[in-house]
Amino acid sequence: MNAVVIQRIIRARPETVFSFFSDPTRWLLWQGVDGSVDLRPGGAFRVDVTGDGWAAGRFVEVDPPHRLVFTWGWEAEGNPVRPGSSTVEIDLRSAPEGTLLRLIHRDLPPDAQDVHGAGWEHYLGRLATRARGGDPGPDPMARRDAASGDS
Repeated sequence: MNAVVIQRIIRARPETVFSFFSDPTRWLLWQGVDGSVDLRPGGAFRVDVTGDGWAAGRFVEVDPPHRLVFTWGWEAEGNPVRPGSSTVEIDLRSAPEGTLLRLIHRDLPPDAQDVHGAGWEHYLGRLATRARGGDPGPDPMARRDAASGDS
C-alpha cells in the first residue's frame, strides 16, 4: 500500500480538532506560515508549510466534525508529489481521552512515504498541542525568516 497511516489521541473534542482544519488562521497555528483554505467539496487549499514550499490540493469530502478528505501535493517544480496526485483522509472519532485522529495519506511514491510520514508525525504533534490549548512554539522545520514574517 502506497500510504502513510498515523493514529494519534488528541486531548480535545472532535469539534475542536476539526476547527484546526476548517479555519485557515487556526490551521496556520500548527502547520504553515501562510495559506488559504476554502473548506467545501471542490474548494482549494494552499499552505506554505515551511516558508519555502507550497502544498496545494482540493477538498473532496467535508463532514464536520468527523471526516475530511483532500488531495495533496507540492507546487515545487520537479517534486514527484504534484498537487492532486495524492489523497489525505482524516477521521476524527470521540475517545475517552478526547479524539482519536486517524490520518491516511494515499498514493505517495515509495520514495516519498518516509518524508511525508515524518512530516505528518511532526505536524500532528503540533496540532495536538494546539488543540489542547498549548503553544508548540516556533516550528523548527520552518525557515526562521518565514516564521517571523521577514521573508
